[in-house]
Amino acid sequence: MTQGNSEQEPITFVDNRKIDPETGEIREQAADNGAAAEPAPPAGNGAQQTETLADTIGGELAERTADLQRLTAEYANYRRRVERDRKAAVDAAKASVVTELLGVLDDLDRARAHGDLESGPLRSVADKLVAALQKQGLEEFGSEGEPFDPTLHEAVQHEGSGHDPVIGIVMRKGYRFGDRVLRHALVGVTDGVADLAETADRPTEEASDVDADTNDR
Repeated sequence: MTQGNSEQEPITFVDNRKIDPETGEIREQAADNGAAAEPAPPAGNGAQQTETLADTIGGELAERTADLQRLTAEYANYRRRVERDRKAAVDAAKASVVTELLGVLDDLDRARAHGDLESGPLRSVADKLVAALQKQGLEEFGSEGEPFDPTLHEAVQHEGSGHDPVIGIVMRKGYRFGDRVLRHALVGVTDGVADLAETADRPTEEASDVDADTNDR
């Protein structure tokens, strides 16, 4: 039995006490539960992840900025279109009202031609009405001596050859509101000064040719 006991492994004791019985100090442990501390990740991986995250954020920011710019441009175009449509509607309404008053202006022109607007309260009313309509944008056209324009004038009679037509007589004034022609002017067309001068010179030239032929004979 003594030989058998001598061949057994020796018994060892591990002192797990946290306080040293001799010194009374707390013992330091290398690691919790005997596990070794894990090594810290390499510094290069963290920098690469930060760079990738920055690229992702930068791309998303650029995309959101482009969307915002596109929405801003669309809204600006929408506001301009609405403002243009609103102005066109207002101008159309004004032109409609002014067109209804053209007959009144014709009556005032006839009264002025007969001398009925030389003095009195009617003259004041006529002047205020014309001034108010002109302030809104009404313009009259068509007067004697102006070049004939078929887009503005309607010729009801014509005298002369018609090479340089001008307005000879105005039978009814024309009116426009901004760029819109409300009514064409009724006019009589005649030849311009250049055509009249050319016509006047022709007999003199023909007489000179006749005299030259006579002298040659």
